[in-house]
Amino acid sequence: MKTRTYIDLGFDQILDLVRQLPKKEKLRLSKELERDIINAKLTTLLKAFKTDNLDQDTIDNEVEIVRSELYAKAKAK
Repeated sequence: MKTRTYIDLGFDQILDLVRQLPKKEKLRLSKELERDIINAKLTTLLKAFKTDNLDQDTIDNEVEIVRSELYAKAKAK
């Protein structure tokens, strides 16, 4: 079993460590942080839109209504 060690570092201490990294490692860290932020935002977004009240028939009906409205607008022009 792996043992994890956690170190309590402040932001400035972490920033000092990051500044010591080579460019390649800074880039890698940057990409990982970006990926982490995107994943967190996506998770929040998915949770906001999650619902049990929607089924495929409801979606199909709404799509058909919007298509009909768009067709009617295009035909009126």
